[in-house]
Amino acid sequence: MKSHPQVAVVRLQGAIGASGRGSLSDRSVASILEKAFKRKPDAVALEINSPGGSPVQSALIGARIRRLADENDVPVYAFVEDVAASGGYWLASAADEIIADSCSILGSIGVISAGFGAHVFLQRQGIERRVHTAGKSKSMLDPFRPENEEDVARLNRLLEQLHDQFIAHVRTRRGDKLTNNPDLFTGEVWIGQSAVDEGLADGIGHLVPAMKDRFGDKVKFHRLEQKKPFLPRIGIQAMQGALGEIEERAEFARFGL
Repeated sequence: MKSHPQVAVVRLQGAIGASGRGSLSDRSVASILEKAFKRKPDAVALEINSPGGSPVQSALIGARIRRLADENDVPVYAFVEDVAASGGYWLASAADEIIADSCSILGSIGVISAGFGAHVFLQRQGIERRVHTAGKSKSMLDPFRPENEEDVARLNRLLEQLHDQFIAHVRTRRGDKLTNNPDLFTGEVWIGQSAVDEGLADGIGHLVPAMKDRFGDKVKFHRLEQKKPFLPRIGIQAMQGALGEIEERAEFARFGL
């Protein structure tokens, strides 16, 4: 007898970053993604709730999803929850179809670099910053020195190159589905049906009913979860984890979440 259709479900939740600065990195999700496709399901469903983060980690995770999908000939469906913005949208666009809730936030196709300048504070405290380099660009954007116009121009060039890569990825994945809206790649975001109208998503819906519509009422869901450490992290690792959570909350807060 023919077995019931199988859908592997993988949750991609949180900010994207390496070295503990985000919940998602290529290293942290590699095993669970490999297992999801290895089971040769009828489809892989991604539950995405991410405000973005590292462009490199976003690209690595997205590339892994596409490689596994192509190697195993398995369709991928992305289901957006609160937000799939910036790097979170990069992950969503790696899927063959994107389905969102009517209140989901999608888009923010842009690149951001943020920091602080503390040179005035140091001056007021009578502290002198001493930096010695071999190579004039080695101290670029030092937060403890006054901002340099050449450094800013150099950073803008880097950001533009990353932005071009992001745009190319989205255009490749979404193709003719995208509208000609000039704001599409400005970092703007859209909600629910507006995202569908712009071609950033394919429809409004939720995971279980959408998969039943495609594979029948007898479809079976196999959820794969990331393993959590048995013992809580201590010392400097605990501090890094706390800082990572603060940064993640700040990323979500950009979208009012």
